[in-house]
Amino acid sequence: MPFFLVAFAVALAVFPGSATAAEGIAVTEIDGSDFQSAHDALVEAIEAEGMVVGAVLPFGEMLERTGKPAREHDAGPYRRAELVQFCSAALAHKMVREDAAQIAFCPLSIAIYVPAANPSGVVMAYRKPGSESPARAQAGDLLERLVTRAARLARLRW
Repeated sequence: MPFFLVAFAVALAVFPGSATAAEGIAVTEIDGSDFQSAHDALVEAIEAEGMVVGAVLPFGEMLERTGKPAREHDAGPYRRAELVQFCSAALAHKMVREDAAQIAFCPLSIAIYVPAANPSGVVMAYRKPGSESPARAQAGDLLERLVTRAARLARLRW
């Protein structure tokens, strides 16, 4: 694949703010909400499915901390960004029984971010696991259900 196409695909995946997402990434823009409400709504949606959040990674802070020397004057792509990781033990068992390499999908994660270019926008995104097997399709359905529920709750700004 030509370098230009690879660079373009990477840029689409790394720099949000457009309605177009890189292939394999689902993006949901949440109008009428804020970052904290979206975060709380996502945690609520995960817990309502009987799962527990395993980790919240402050991705935006990490980029800010480690990217300053490379960026010089650029403020970076996010106002705020984090990755929320969680796991369904039953689903994880199904996935790795189908194919041991599917351990790479665990834990599942959903990103929440506020693009620097749109400070009043909140976005949730996740990697689509595909539908090549029943468990991967189930994981995709779970991720979509979580984001749909979280987006609806986040608009309530509870």
